Amino acid sequence: MRLAVVGNPSNRRVSLFASAVLHAGLPAPSVFPWRDVLVSGRVPGPGALVRIDSAGEDAEVDLLLRELGGGRPGRPAEHGEILATAAAFAGLRTALGRIRAGGGVLLSQPADILTMTDKPRCHALLAEAGIPVPPALPVSVDGYSSLRAAMDDARWGRVFVKPAHGSSASGVLALAAAGRRVTAVTSAELSDGRVFNNLRVRRYDDEATIRAIVDRLAPDGLHVERWFPKAALDGRVLDLRVVVIAGRPRHVVVRTSRSPMTNLHLGNARGDVAAVRAAAGERAWAAGIQTCARVAACFPRTLHVGVDLMFGAGWRDHAVAEVNAFGDLLPGVLADGLDTYGAQVAALVDGWAGAACAT
Repeated sequence: MRLAVVGNPSNRRVSLFASAVLHAGLPAPSVFPWRDVLVSGRVPGPGALVRIDSAGEDAEVDLLLRELGGGRPGRPAEHGEILATAAAFAGLRTALGRIRAGGGVLLSQPADILTMTDKPRCHALLAEAGIPVPPALPVSVDGYSSLRAAMDDARWGRVFVKPAHGSSASGVLALAAAGRRVTAVTSAELSDGRVFNNLRVRRYDDEATIRAIVDRLAPDGLHVERWFPKAALDGRVLDLRVVVIAGRPRHVVVRTSRSPMTNLHLGNARGDVAAVRAAAGERAWAAGIQTCARVAACFPRTLHVGVDLMFGAGWRDHAVAEVNAFGDLLPGVLADGLDTYGAQVAALVDGWAGAACAT
């Protein structure tokens, strides 16, 4: 078995996967830096089993993706800056095409990665498959004024506004409007006319600031969902990151917060899986986990997906908030003695069927 990984060599995702490969007694994977894919077109060739990892957390790679996607040549984004996400997505599409043309056996299909990275498209796919998701606005919005008009038409007072191609809650606003009173909870920060993703979640009551943030994000596309009230324990709202590997939900992390944003990198805390399971009850828990398996079944030729699962307030229902193509970074979380990377390698050693037909 010859493994290769496309990723940023200095990123811990690459090192954790390589460690799992070595621990399984296999030769170290060949590493193909994203920079090389974008600059020289160097990609894995036929015969390699190819893991495609996140291109994020590298300023040069981000700039190259934006330029490849048709963005104007220019400066790298400053730390945390949300900049030209539509161009970066277009660049990713082109780069994934290069990787696919290399002829390796891909463990994540480019079409699946692109679907999961495109929030409106992914939401539509899940809804069509009968998977519970929060309702989304049926019309596109091109700025704050059209957003408020669409909310009024739908009679929605509370929504989540999400950049169409964002990740890690970058640029997401939990927006509530009642008459002339408008509030937004978000990690987005406006500075010198630019929008940054700050690790401190804040609350805005100033409509002018909220308008400015939305208007600056809108040209790259927005996805707007009706607010889904999440279940809470001990005064903290929560959701789950469930990693499904080879069709089986395996690794679960509870993410808890005192704000609507539960992402752990925003200073939130992991919760107790057993406590959440007990609060939900076995029937509701099993139904939620089964939904995660159904999500993965929408992407049968991709080895792993990360599903963000929300239980509703009162534990009566659940819904899927996001599907993540690169959602397997859960350090220290074990299932059957294996972390997410070890479980993926084990699935390959066991002859995961999806890999055999993936090209």
